[in-house]
Amino acid sequence: MPTRQIGPFTVSAIGLGCMNLSHAYGVPPSPEEGERILLAALDAGVTLFDTAALYGFGANEKLVGRVMKPHRSRFTLASKGGMAGVQFDDGVKRVIDGSPAAIRRDCENSLRHLQTDVIDLYYLHRWDKRVPIEDSVGAMSDLVRAGKVQTIGLSEVSAATIRKAHAVHPITAVQTEYSLWTRNPEIAVLDACRDIGAAFVAFSPLARAYLTGRLTDVSTLDAKDIRRPMPRFSPENYAANLKLLAPYAALADELGCTPAQLALAWLLHKAPHIVPIPGTTRLDHLHEDLGAAEVQLSADAMARVEALINQHNVVGPRYAPQGTGEVDTENFA
Repeated sequence: MPTRQIGPFTVSAIGLGCMNLSHAYGVPPSPEEGERILLAALDAGVTLFDTAALYGFGANEKLVGRVMKPHRSRFTLASKGGMAGVQFDDGVKRVIDGSPAAIRRDCENSLRHLQTDVIDLYYLHRWDKRVPIEDSVGAMSDLVRAGKVQTIGLSEVSAATIRKAHAVHPITAVQTEYSLWTRNPEIAVLDACRDIGAAFVAFSPLARAYLTGRLTDVSTLDAKDIRRPMPRFSPENYAANLKLLAPYAALADELGCTPAQLALAWLLHKAPHIVPIPGTTRLDHLHEDLGAAEVQLSADAMARVEALINQHNVVGPRYAPQGTGEVDTENFA
């Protein structure tokens, strides 16, 4: 597996997003199946594992902690706080809270769930716009000084917020959705990361399965699947977006790879500071994704694939109004 740099850490060029082993896309796999995915990824050379306090309201961190504790020295561990499940009278609900007290609480819970003394890369999962970014990052820098976190990162923030945060404490990585159909980071964030020496970690690099070509009927999505309220996955919009896939799949076939591998290879060729973290619940898909590291794309192939699926022809915003309001990323006009 080729490697890339995230601050002081040399990691596999393709990491593993662990979220869907416990969260988000309908009924998650069993813990035993999740364990098989994690260990298979490690055996295949993956050395970046990404989780968060939010995923499964702690269940994902507990799974990663239990399974990966014996192998802790072999990989870089990333998690996120500032957005977690909080117990209310009517159940556990997702809460964005970037206050210093909440960040300390989330980190302590994550350390316990992950069964580790230190988290290598700790992100602010969402910027709580009620709290100055300087205050949230200041609390995270306290965690670094306390030895509980080695480096810190941000998720779904703008270039301006990145620079404000970096003035308080070095930002090692920024994590944002990035794929052929979500190109927002190209506005300013990719450049901001390069300028400050931060890695850019691309989540949902396969466009939540769209770019695999395997999701052809959104009516089959589970009732609790987080894609259901996303505008791009509405039946009407998704039907329009599906029309983009036939020439894209044909190009992948011409280049000797699968559509999923083409999507990941495109990210790897965009810039050396980009690290995609696809997630999966299947071993065959895991090995398919990792095979993208071997796909070589010429400048002509890059231009052709970018012309097929981009911000000008994808139908629908990536989030519904609530989700859009929770992120700080730039948007195309």
